[in-house]
Amino acid sequence: MTSPPPPSLDWFTLTMGLFGGLALFLYGLDQLSEGLKQAAGNSLKTLLARLTSNRFLGALTGAVVTGILNSSSVTSVLVVGFVTAGVMSLAQSVAVIMGANIGSTVTAQLLAFNLSAYALLPVAVGFFMLFAGKRATLRYWGMIVMGLGLVFYGMGVMSEAMKPLRSHEPFVQALARMENPLLGILGGALFTGLVQSSAATVGLAIALAGEGLLTLPAGIALALGANIGTCVTALLAALGKPAEAVRAAAVHVGFNVVGVIVWLPFIGLLSRLAVAISPESAGLGGMEKLAAEVPRQVANANTLFNVINTCLFIGFTGWFARTATKLVPSREKEEPSVTPKFLDAAALSVPAVALEQVRQELGRLGGIVRTMLVELPEALTPLSSEALPEVERRAKDAAELEIAILDFLGRIRQGNLTQDESDTHISLMTSATHLRTIAEIIGDDLVGLVRTAAEKPSLQIDRTAIRELYVKVQRSVDLAVRVVHQDAPAADTVLAMSQGVRQCADELMSRLATSFNASNPDGPTTLRLQTSFANSLRQIFSLAKRIAKSLPAPETIETTNSKPKKNTEK
Repeated sequence: MTSPPPPSLDWFTLTMGLFGGLALFLYGLDQLSEGLKQAAGNSLKTLLARLTSNRFLGALTGAVVTGILNSSSVTSVLVVGFVTAGVMSLAQSVAVIMGANIGSTVTAQLLAFNLSAYALLPVAVGFFMLFAGKRATLRYWGMIVMGLGLVFYGMGVMSEAMKPLRSHEPFVQALARMENPLLGILGGALFTGLVQSSAATVGLAIALAGEGLLTLPAGIALALGANIGTCVTALLAALGKPAEAVRAAAVHVGFNVVGVIVWLPFIGLLSRLAVAISPESAGLGGMEKLAAEVPRQVANANTLFNVINTCLFIGFTGWFARTATKLVPSREKEEPSVTPKFLDAAALSVPAVALEQVRQELGRLGGIVRTMLVELPEALTPLSSEALPEVERRAKDAAELEIAILDFLGRIRQGNLTQDESDTHISLMTSATHLRTIAEIIGDDLVGLVRTAAEKPSLQIDRTAIRELYVKVQRSVDLAVRVVHQDAPAADTVLAMSQGVRQCADELMSRLATSFNASNPDGPTTLRLQTSFANSLRQIFSLAKRIAKSLPAPETIETTNSKPKKNTEK
């Protein structure tokens, strides 16, 4: 008697369940990551910047930060920002990227617990925290809890949708071909590149293994492919970026690809190691045994692969850095460059990082303004015809850079900001406009006055008194630029200079009034010229003082849960 044919598959229901579950999984992962970034992004950014003094500590920090943020791509964005800003060397960034690969396996370890039966409980709890919570911190934790529940629920939906495939021979044969390492790696890399998430690929492999449809070697091949496919995100983020960003992406790609190539002949060994450290399910056999044991074995193999790779290559961070530097040579620098150097759209998902990039770019804007004051004659001394156009050109550069900074700040504002981040956003925005205004005063008003003085060398100008005021104002701008980089003593110094600048300006005006000679034909012109120059300098100092007032002190910016004290001084 022949056995009845297997029932036909309902492909619509199966496809709907598979991709609907994948959508829930990815959305939950996004909510989980977003909540973690909002709750801990700023403190983890500080941790990453400080704890990279050696390669081992850098790898450990990268693993911890990525494990908490649940995203190696976010860690890569942080690293690129620090390398570009000169806070971290490229060699140090290699160790952090290696550690980030270890941290990215935390998601797979969680998924292997198969908690889909209880997933709706954290979804409900997280939803209540998110929509009923009055404090921002409680809402962020609501996002975390609900996102975690959606991840497990999406896994459960995918797993349930794939149950009918157990008896579908073509699908079983296709998965059997995945035991060919090259096919499995290629499939994992392609899928990860499409969905932009290695966690989704490993999660799908665990879901297939949970239904007894995937063997351990095939699951390992898919996980290895996911490690290559996740580099697509880094490559896309580096397009059009400075050489430092491209080098960091090249390191990420090189490390992952070399690691997979090294392990390609040893997948059997990796399988045995994963089985040795994974729990056994006694009393089960066949497909049930596979379904019970393989998910944890795949997760453990993924972790082992990244941990062992890091241990093997941690001594070669310098080699990776030198190779990336040779492959991606430095681009010719344009001085001054009006193209933003530090602003990276990939950092917009982490407001704390994006705001730090704005701070670095503001430092560049301030550097242009300081250069203008150095190049301009400090006491209406005639200059060559080439010098003044150079000052005017820098004023245009400052205006273009300010537009780019304000545009980036506007994009940051579209995300969810904490109270501290919102206050910092406002202060950075006002500082950008103040610096541009200073550049306009120098490029338009002061340059025009210097030209007038150059056209009439017979004017009797009191250059000694003007020079004294100019030097004080120039120092206040230097200090204001340091304030942008959170130098609290510099802010105090600028504010303390008010009386001295006012006294110096008053003395200058008194000397001008005393020396004014109405019978001299050039007397009125000389008086107006020097008075206008002094008034412009006082306006510049007033703007420098506003910058000093607007930025919060460093300790309040770094404290996520404290609200910066508002400065009410007018």
